[in-house]
Amino acid sequence: MTDLTALSRLCPPPGTAMDIAWNPVEEALGMRLPTDYKQLAEQYGPGSFANYIHVYHPHGVTEFVSLTGPMPARVQGHLRNDVERGTYPVPHNPDSLFAIGVTDNGEYIFWIMDPSDQPDRWRIAVNEARSPQWFTFNGSLTEFLASVLNGQTKVPQFPHSLLEETPVFSPSHPALWKPTPVSDQAPVNTAAIRAWALANGHNVPARGPIPPEIRAAWEQATT
Repeated sequence: MTDLTALSRLCPPPGTAMDIAWNPVEEALGMRLPTDYKQLAEQYGPGSFANYIHVYHPHGVTEFVSLTGPMPARVQGHLRNDVERGTYPVPHNPDSLFAIGVTDNGEYIFWIMDPSDQPDRWRIAVNEARSPQWFTFNGSLTEFLASVLNGQTKVPQFPHSLLEETPVFSPSHPALWKPTPVSDQAPVNTAAIRAWALANGHNVPARGPIPPEIRAAWEQATT
């Protein structure tokens, strides 16, 4: 039984699977994505598990839950500042952490992108809203969700009442702000943006999402 099958038995998907154009998504992010995440995103669409865990999605209904929105780069920037200033300890290199979800209490769920070129080996980390408390799960995102929702894995930051009711998946509904479908966006050469940023004195991570302020500066300089 696959991890997705186990998760589907715990929280049945809402209906027909989505067809997602992954090439422009990965091009926009500048990295390949784990196979299990692609299957999860297509099977469930945007939404939340147990009315608590929100997984970022290419078609997230707001910029705050969009995989290609500003949040992953913004959270990574906060962690980088925490390390540089000694504000909070971070047990992993911030450049290897990609925020893939958030909870109702503000805990962030990360991919640990190590090895960076083998996304199917990425593990999961949870941070309690930029506090010193971290939790690491040695498995994929889908495996993490299934293990948490069946009660096998206890994440210290999550509330004890998380599983008081049978966990369900709740699809997101369009909000007043609706992002342009990723499949309609032109591919972006992230390598060219990184090269431009370094040549012009900007601090840009070697992998992961391009910070929105750097992309904006690049667009202004090249259009």
